[in-house]
Amino acid sequence: MTAPETEPAVLPPQETDFDVETLIIGAGACGMVAALAAREAGQEVLVLEADAAASGSTALSAGLIPAAGTRFQADAGIGDTPEHFAEDIQAKAKGENDQALVDALAQGSAPAIEWLAEQYGLPFSVVSDFDYPGHSRRRMHGLPTRSGQELVDRLRSACESREIDIICKRRVRTLFADGRRITGVIATRGDGGQERIGCRRLILACNGFGGNRKLVREHMPDIADALWFGHEGNRGEVLGWASQLGAATRHLGAYQGHGNVAHPNGILITWAVITAGGVQVNINARRFWNESLGYSEAARRVLSQSGGLAWTIFDGRIADIARQFADFKNAEAQGAIRQDATIAELARACGLDPDVLEATLTSLPKEGQDKFGRHFTGPTLTPPYCAVKVTGALFHTQGGLDVAPDGQVRGTDGTLFPNLYAAGGAASGVSGSADSGYLSGNGLLSAIVLGRAAGASQVSVQFER
Repeated sequence: MTAPETEPAVLPPQETDFDVETLIIGAGACGMVAALAAREAGQEVLVLEADAAASGSTALSAGLIPAAGTRFQADAGIGDTPEHFAEDIQAKAKGENDQALVDALAQGSAPAIEWLAEQYGLPFSVVSDFDYPGHSRRRMHGLPTRSGQELVDRLRSACESREIDIICKRRVRTLFADGRRITGVIATRGDGGQERIGCRRLILACNGFGGNRKLVREHMPDIADALWFGHEGNRGEVLGWASQLGAATRHLGAYQGHGNVAHPNGILITWAVITAGGVQVNINARRFWNESLGYSEAARRVLSQSGGLAWTIFDGRIADIARQFADFKNAEAQGAIRQDATIAELARACGLDPDVLEATLTSLPKEGQDKFGRHFTGPTLTPPYCAVKVTGALFHTQGGLDVAPDGQVRGTDGTLFPNLYAAGGAASGVSGSADSGYLSGNGLLSAIVLGRAAGASQVSVQFER
């Protein structure tokens, strides 16, 4: 029997069943990275996870983390600096971000990647065969399968090796607080039973509110009817706690969309099929926007087309690049990717007008800018031609609790909570105020770098016995 869902609550301190130094809510990449950092700092750590296993939104992603100035970039001959990275983040978000947080994430990105590689054996490499929109350097770091599930699995193994307890099927909707000092939580089991757990410090790594349709409609109505491609556990408890605690929030209208989810298969198709030279057309076989702006903006653009659908068109050369991603190979295995020797044959297989699609593709410039403002370089599309039917989706929210560069939560008056931290989707990220400010990898950037910073921060509040 599943416990009924209740509204987030904040109650006065109560007697607890047991106490821990650092309590973390959420066992996605953010929560597990925070746990590893806290354990290295000598803290007693407990992680609570609502699901039956550690997973979170990370497992649904490609698991790519942007970082600037790593040895992996150097090995690939890529020159980069945190300053360049910070400039790219702010440029994409039109300067709407907290500069101190941007700088902290950019500066902390390479150390975080190399820490995970050296201390925990994560075999990162740089995606070096195509560019991501908005990044002036190739700085996306991923594991061999280019899969978020692999990232989750390796982080879970690292936690197990350090004897960090991750207790699953524990949903937290109630906090205990003495003013601004968090003293504990109520964790509800799947059978409805409850455990009262005291803590010296609480880290919120429970992601955002994309799975709460009411909150999505309130804060981002333009994407409210899109396919939800994130984790259903993202219910937005942090917003309820914030209003009761007097914690500040920031950029609640910000989100990461994606306009390249295979329909009806529900499989993420890497944006490499676009950046390497592909395009999107509607059911009339005509292009309808500048695809180089980014995959987050693509969600609304695709959803605005008839039926909320489009076709992404590319070729065999680009498919070879995309096959480094497990999701793309899965889409091929399920028959979501169409391939034909001619444009006319591909059009007929997709139910598109062959003459119109031929005109659309042959009019693409070999070099220079088209009427939508997209700049083309490199090889043109050649046989065999490929296509996949796609729709737009909401992947995760980017707004949340306003935090200092180490993840410490700010109150509405600007002062800091003494022992409350947030990272990943629970905290406001660096994607500006809407969808267009999202720079590829911003979600995992905040999860990994801010999660590590929050975990490493020292506990300063003592238990009251």
